[in-house]
Amino acid sequence: MSESLPVPSPMRNAETNTKPRFEVPANSCDTHFHVFEPGYDAVRDPLYAFPDGNLQQYLRVLEWLGFERMVLVQPTYYGTDNSLLVEVLKKVGPQCRGVVRIEEDTTDKELDAYHELGVRAIRLDLFARASWPIEDIIAYVRGMADRARPRGWHLQFYTPGTVVRDLLPFFEDFQDTFVIDHMGYMKESDGLTQADFDRLVRVLHGGSCYIKLSGAYRIAKDKPLSSVQHLGRALVNARPDRLVWGSDWPHLIDGQRDTGELLNLLADWAPSAADRQQILVETPARLFYND
Repeated sequence: MSESLPVPSPMRNAETNTKPRFEVPANSCDTHFHVFEPGYDAVRDPLYAFPDGNLQQYLRVLEWLGFERMVLVQPTYYGTDNSLLVEVLKKVGPQCRGVVRIEEDTTDKELDAYHELGVRAIRLDLFARASWPIEDIIAYVRGMADRARPRGWHLQFYTPGTVVRDLLPFFEDFQDTFVIDHMGYMKESDGLTQADFDRLVRVLHGGSCYIKLSGAYRIAKDKPLSSVQHLGRALVNARPDRLVWGSDWPHLIDGQRDTGELLNLLADWAPSAADRQQILVETPARLFYND
C-alpha cells in the first residue's frame, strides 16, 4: 500500500457532535454508513489509508443522535470482499441492514446468504466505470438489476454526477427500484448545471428513482454547507416520499466532521415533521425493512 495515500483524521468523540435541532422520530434510520476494522484486507490500490471509524464508535454516534436503525454500505476500501459487512450484520442484528458490492459472477447461493443476514441492495461503483461507453454502463446496470430483482433488493448508485447526467434518459424508463447516492453528486466543479439537476428532479417525480440526502459536503466542497440548501429543498419539495437520509459516516477523510450538523440540515431542507418522518422512517422501512 502506498505511503502517499491521504491519511484520514482521527474520529471525533460521539458526544462532541451537535445534538439534533428537531425531535428525531422513533425508528429513524441512517441509510449510509461505513465501518473499518483491523484484520480485513483492503483493495490493492485504496484511495486512502486505513481510517479511524470502527463499529463501536459508530454505534455511540447513532445513540447520541437518537437513531435506532442503520444501513451499512460496502466502502470502496474493501472492494467486493463483504466479509466485514457480514460480521457487522451478525453482530448488530436486525436493526442493521446491508448494501453489498458484488462481482458479476457472484453465485445465487452467496446472494441468498447475504439476504438472510439483512442485505437489501447492491452498490454499483460507477466511479470505477466512468470511462466506459454509456451503453456498456447500462448493460452492467441491467445485469445487476437481474441479480437484485428476485430477492426484492434495489440498486444503489455511487456515481459521478456526470454519469448520473448521462444516465438520466435511461433512468426515466428504468423499472427497477434504485437509489442515487449523495444527492446525485452534481458538483458545479465537474461542470454540472442547474438544468442537469432539474432533469434529475423530474426523474425523481416519476419512475422508480429514490435519492439519498447524503454527502452534502462532497457537493459543497470548499463552500459552506448552506450552499447546497437549494438542492436539498428542491428534492424535498419534489418527492419527500422518495428520499432517505444518510450520514456518510465516518466522512472520509475528515473524521472530525460534525455528524449532528449534517443531520440538522434536514431542519432547513425538510421543515415539516411529516416530511422528516417520511425521510427518516417510512421510506427507509419500505426499502430495507419490508420483509
